[in-house]
Amino acid sequence: MKVGFIGLGAMGLPMAANLARAGLLAGAWNRSPSRAEALASEAGAKAYSDPESLAADCDVVVLCVSADADVMELVARIAPVLRPGTIVADCSTVSSTTARRAAAIVDGAGGAFLDCPVSGGVEGARNATLAIMCGGDAEAFERARPVLETLGRTVAHIGPTGAGQATKATNQIMCAGIIQAVGEAMAFADAEGLPLEKVIEVLGQGAGSSWYFVNRAPFMARGEYPAGFRVRLHYKDLEICREMAGRRGAHLPVVETTLLHYRRLIAEGFGDEDISSIHRLKSSMFRDGNGDGEG
Repeated sequence: MKVGFIGLGAMGLPMAANLARAGLLAGAWNRSPSRAEALASEAGAKAYSDPESLAADCDVVVLCVSADADVMELVARIAPVLRPGTIVADCSTVSSTTARRAAAIVDGAGGAFLDCPVSGGVEGARNATLAIMCGGDAEAFERARPVLETLGRTVAHIGPTGAGQATKATNQIMCAGIIQAVGEAMAFADAEGLPLEKVIEVLGQGAGSSWYFVNRAPFMARGEYPAGFRVRLHYKDLEICREMAGRRGAHLPVVETTLLHYRRLIAEGFGDEDISSIHRLKSSMFRDGNGDGEG
């Protein structure tokens, strides 16, 4: 099975590298050619000059890009050259509506589209321990399973097209609440003068622990927020959640509050930091004494 990978960002590059190590990667394409060329040099794969030539040469095409518009543009470009039965597995985080629109184009061209968003951060991408939630045709999912299991530890078919993205939206709402709570708790612990490393060690084994606490509280303790999941990308995802909930007449307080905080971080120049930088705003509550996180 020949796999082509499109989109070598913070998540896509280590995912493509894992496919290369498994002997599945035929090659990659990226808007910035240097990334594809570097991967090709290291992995013995091909750096394709355009997404069309990649898609024409592969049995499975994996997409991992930033936005809905990117997915639709790429699908429109590669659909005319897909061979019958080619699987397009989109690991981007986009709306369920975009997934269904993309699937209609790919399926109409004789291929099979799977919405396969992932969760687990750059660590999960690097270590091939991602959780992968898939929507689309069950038979196509089974054919793609060997590829997906090379990328993640937990791989599940959720339901029809769009179900994967709806599950990812659920995950993003959970992440918003958890990172809010962790940021607030760490700011509180710091204000109380506690030894933060010991607090993290002990509470990491407690009932309130989470992946975000274990993996991001140490950054908060150091006041460092290296990009794992960028603020501006989670902001984009939460806008998708807001839109999906709004279609059902629902208002999501956790989403709205987090969007408000992210807008401030972006305005202050922190949009490309990890979402753990929400700790900046939580800490300001104790410095400024206004208690509302708005500084």
